[in-house]
Amino acid sequence: MVHKKALSQFIAVAALAGASSFAVAADTIKIALAGPVTGPVAQYGDMQFIGAKMAIEQINKAGGVNGSQLEGVVFDDACDPKQAVAVANRIVNQQIQFVVGHLCSSSTQPASDIYEDEGILMVTAASTSPEITTRGYELVFRTIGLDSLQGPTAGKYIAEQIKPKKVAVIHDKQQYGEGIATAVRDVLTEAGIDVPLFEGVTAGDKDFSALIAKLRQEGVDFVYYGGYHPELGLILRQSAEQGLKVGFMGPEGVGNSDISAIAGAASEGLLVTLPKAFDEDPRNADLVAAFKAKNEDPTGPFVFPAYAAVQIIADGIKLAGDTDTAKVAEALRSNEFDTPTGMLSFDEKGDLQDFNFVVYKWHADATKTALTE
Repeated sequence: MVHKKALSQFIAVAALAGASSFAVAADTIKIALAGPVTGPVAQYGDMQFIGAKMAIEQINKAGGVNGSQLEGVVFDDACDPKQAVAVANRIVNQQIQFVVGHLCSSSTQPASDIYEDEGILMVTAASTSPEITTRGYELVFRTIGLDSLQGPTAGKYIAEQIKPKKVAVIHDKQQYGEGIATAVRDVLTEAGIDVPLFEGVTAGDKDFSALIAKLRQEGVDFVYYGGYHPELGLILRQSAEQGLKVGFMGPEGVGNSDISAIAGAASEGLLVTLPKAFDEDPRNADLVAAFKAKNEDPTGPFVFPAYAAVQIIADGIKLAGDTDTAKVAEALRSNEFDTPTGMLSFDEKGDLQDFNFVVYKWHADATKTALTE
């Protein structure tokens, strides 16, 4: 939707709405950037926001979209489903037609119900739960792969490369964590690996002594954790302190520098599935330099997918010749897009036709080494 507002007027409105904005021009197309500004996984929100903002900045510098500039409006959902619904309703009330977000699958799913009903096109760069795109929605897309791919990637690596005797599969009881943990468990079971423990912990817990005692009692030699870094970081640290020596693996929700800050030396050797390190692609050297010039970290797993999310929205509007979201959605499904994350094309559900997760070995200094391609 194109709006004509003075900068001072817009800032006043944004302040009242609890949102922040940037890249305002005389003629703008608003894109809501929805994710955690606050809360325990705000670091992932930062990844999404810096990627999306960089895309907006560079697209605007290149002339914008069909004569209009892009305007990003940040909304904080704290990765909380109830807050995500409130954010979605604010986006509706502000008549914003495009959304990059949300980040956590448990927030993306209820928010996307509202967007679909209200004719708002959403592209998530981080939510990997398959359930998000199984409802026949026309206006939901994502620039990241699914847990139905990530889970088997992890399970296959554990079965074929680690070859453990007994694996405990732990999760945080949330849509994302339990979903991917279930996918890993199923692959391991099919491969004949004994999974004596499939159990949930509560997000926000601090003391995992009971869990560690159970892991020891079951005699497991490897643990897969579905969830986010705050809990796994503590599990790693407390396991080391209590002398439990087993291997650990987790999904992209644990692969960031905070897990090293929480677990310290105990994070060394953790296995993580992550999107390909797009910052290491020579074709992205100029973009990486642009991030670094702003003292921004381009290495986070959601930075480049968020950049790509904004880009495909912009390209879809150009192809449609219109900001009508139904026309833009059709353009997205009918074309291929050259982005910093590669050539992207979408199936009827709005999922990528092709995406690879890479297995990395995590190091205590928050660097990582690729173990697969």
